[in-house]
Amino acid sequence: MKVELFPFQEKALKELRTKVAQSLGDYQSSHTPQIISFTSPTGSGKTIIMSALIEDIYYGDEDYTDQSNAIFVWVSDSPELNKQSKDKIDRQADKINLNQCITVSDDSFDQDVLDDGHIYFLNTQKLSKTSNLTSHSDTRQYTIWETLQNTIEQKSDRLYLIIDEAHRGMRGREAGRATTIMQKFIKGSKEINPFPVVIGMSATTKRFRTLVTDDTTSTLRKVVITPGEVRTSGLLKDRIIVTYPEKDVVNRDMAILQAAADAWKDKCVHWDQYCREQHHAYVNPIFVVQVQNGTTDNISDTDLSDCLRRIENRTGFKFKEGEVVHTFGQTTSDININGLKVKYEEPSRINDNKEIKVVLFKENLSTGWDCPRAETMISFRRAVDATYIAQLLGRMIRTPTQGRIQVDETLNDVRLFLPHFDVKTVKDVVDELQNSEGAEIPTDVVGEELGNQAFDVWSVYPLNRSNNRPSTKVVEGQMFIFDNPEIGKKSQNIISKDEVPVSHNQVTTVTSKKTINDKNSEDDFSESGSTNVALNRSKIIKAINDMGLLTYNVRSTVITNYLVSLYRLAHLLTQSGLDPDAVQNVLNDIVEKIHAYINKLKKEGRYDDLAQKARQFKLSTQAFDVFGKSIKGSQSQNLFTTTDTDIDRQFRQADTKLGKEGVGNAYGKEYYDENEPDSYEIDIILYASDKTSYAELLEYAKNKFHALDDQYRRYTNNLDEKFIKQYNKVVSDGDIISKHNFRLPETINVKHVSNGKKYYNHLFVNNEGYAKIELNGWESGVIEEEEQRDDFVCWLRNPPRKPWSLSIPYKLNGIIKPAYPDFLIVRKDDKSKFGYVVDILEPHNQSFDDNLGKAQGFAEYARENTGVGRIELIRKEKNEVNEDKFKRLDLSKREIREKVLQAINVEELNHIFNEYGKFDF
Repeated sequence: MKVELFPFQEKALKELRTKVAQSLGDYQSSHTPQIISFTSPTGSGKTIIMSALIEDIYYGDEDYTDQSNAIFVWVSDSPELNKQSKDKIDRQADKINLNQCITVSDDSFDQDVLDDGHIYFLNTQKLSKTSNLTSHSDTRQYTIWETLQNTIEQKSDRLYLIIDEAHRGMRGREAGRATTIMQKFIKGSKEINPFPVVIGMSATTKRFRTLVTDDTTSTLRKVVITPGEVRTSGLLKDRIIVTYPEKDVVNRDMAILQAAADAWKDKCVHWDQYCREQHHAYVNPIFVVQVQNGTTDNISDTDLSDCLRRIENRTGFKFKEGEVVHTFGQTTSDININGLKVKYEEPSRINDNKEIKVVLFKENLSTGWDCPRAETMISFRRAVDATYIAQLLGRMIRTPTQGRIQVDETLNDVRLFLPHFDVKTVKDVVDELQNSEGAEIPTDVVGEELGNQAFDVWSVYPLNRSNNRPSTKVVEGQMFIFDNPEIGKKSQNIISKDEVPVSHNQVTTVTSKKTINDKNSEDDFSESGSTNVALNRSKIIKAINDMGLLTYNVRSTVITNYLVSLYRLAHLLTQSGLDPDAVQNVLNDIVEKIHAYINKLKKEGRYDDLAQKARQFKLSTQAFDVFGKSIKGSQSQNLFTTTDTDIDRQFRQADTKLGKEGVGNAYGKEYYDENEPDSYEIDIILYASDKTSYAELLEYAKNKFHALDDQYRRYTNNLDEKFIKQYNKVVSDGDIISKHNFRLPETINVKHVSNGKKYYNHLFVNNEGYAKIELNGWESGVIEEEEQRDDFVCWLRNPPRKPWSLSIPYKLNGIIKPAYPDFLIVRKDDKSKFGYVVDILEPHNQSFDDNLGKAQGFAEYARENTGVGRIELIRKEKNEVNEDKFKRLDLSKREIREKVLQAINVEELNHIFNEYGKFDF
């Protein structure tokens, strides 16, 4: 594959490959049709996984030999969906040739049987009774049903059926007709026997269960990807925010349109900044506008010219030809809108056309469309159209960069604006989004009334970055939306008089009202206006990110083996220049391990016998009666000498088991013997098949992986975000508990709170220079005490389960869990090269069951993180004068943490708290 699969995708692929092999074997022995139900949430990459499965079947993997003559029939209910799937295979599956993928044409296809080694795309519309494919004619000798039946009879040992999406988007008779046709493949009919092996991929088992009814005699196996697995991967955007108008807004369309245009421009600003700083190709987010249907004389009841004009006025963008397109199904002609020629564009081509900025459509984007660049959408349709809107959102939730953005959380949202909806009908959209997928989607869906935002944007920058273009170096030849001199006008100055002003969170301005604290150095502050000064938050966050503090990722299972993780880590180190020889050094180590093993076999006198066995294979035969049952005593075996082709096949399979990294060729380059040309291949086959040697190889990979990670982790902080994300992904996939550098983003999204206190000394603040945070009594009391320290600079609320949150592993009832300490305190430290020190504080009630586990987890963290300041567990207790005060146990002190690590129960921890805990105030 040209793309690297996410861990959850690799896991599903391995499971699918095993169950497909089991199914084919069971069909050959019992003649019972086999069904595999592959369930995976919307946006999780089902087509990519299926493409990888086809590649593995054609070319073999570490567990199964290649099956180059396999035949796949790919059936869906939509020609557009088929085209999209075929295009993805063509683009991403580098081992599958273009001529292997065949779209069955109803005007020219006529074959006795399907050809070996090909993938055939069919849709249910071509299989109706009135279709050309299902009828004989002067130009068609075989109907499609006859072709399929002949293939089932003659090639059942290599035939697979893939049912794609189980009539997504269909309703009523159309859905029923599609179900009936697809059930012919599963249950059989007068035209066709059931397919030997059926793989049904869908967003929900419920949808596929509609096809596989209770009266089927097929064996059913299941492969399931959970929403949680997809959510953790970062492949999908974190949330969908649905905005609807306030009750008293009269001009709803324009109020919401302005808010949507603001949100889209805001996304453009943030993506522009991100792509410049990270040297990433510009994403160019798309604004999707769903308009109303029209009449015979009017293409849409929405005033398209007024709509486009208002978007231009609000954003300051002056659109050029090609930047605005339509997908109206009733015409593929150009349309003149507000003096601009608007071309028709095929939905499947929109995402790859980087020129497109605005897409106008009605209903035809809910199927066969995939556009991660679609970041903002407004729908002028009425509330009764919740189903259409819900299906469309399912197509928009993938991230444009194939991963969560760390430095700016605002880029992990999709915004949807609905002028004709209210709180009840928005709930209908959310419910329908769940129902249309049939299961929990791996993205949060949040409704908000216009003017009452659900989330606030906080940043660390003292200036509005949308008004200050960065001076960072950009990729040569890279063009950005804000390079256009027409853009940059203040949109507020060009709003027409009948538009309704709308408040919307733009890029965060950070202007603090806090005066300089004389106890702190002036270097900690920077001017942000003529009268106000603010914390130099950008300096502070850079210092924190450069410290190399550890945070941990806790998984329930290891996704990959250490050999795969080692190769990936070595490649990253080589590509980044941190260790240019990392890949070659790993290959050299493995080559020498293989050579040592072969020398050992030769020294023990076992090599020749094992090599001879590798050059031979046993062919077993078994007779069956007319009912498909084996005849007792009929099994026989014959010994054959393998051909060069067979040895090559075994060699490729062994090389795959060793990680698909070219170990076999590296070994051959070093130890090729011209007198025995195939001896190096035999050596690789023997080594890969030896269980002890393979176990030792995995142990080497584990140790080498951790050694490289420990050696280079602290040097990754200054590399770009793309590398850091890849590095963290590799490390997370290698271990159940993986170490990572703690890095804070520059911009975050936080849930809006109406109550709460305004904190001007929080590390992240809003555009008015404060963070409104709701703390309980203990938490607010601890912060009040910290603010009294002479060296106090600022503090950070450490939220649970955010991708950037500081996480510390601990054990509770034998299960490892992540802990998220409440606060990080930043203090001045002139002795540190960073100028600051970070404390970790956790106010924690002593009655909670996790007290000992968290105390020991924090103690272990303190032992491994000598650069951290205080690491305190904090309780509220009576002091000497019977006042309620905060008692602190500092686990950064060696004597205390060693005693905590040796404690065996909560009573011992309480004793340590009583003896070593202190009241600082």
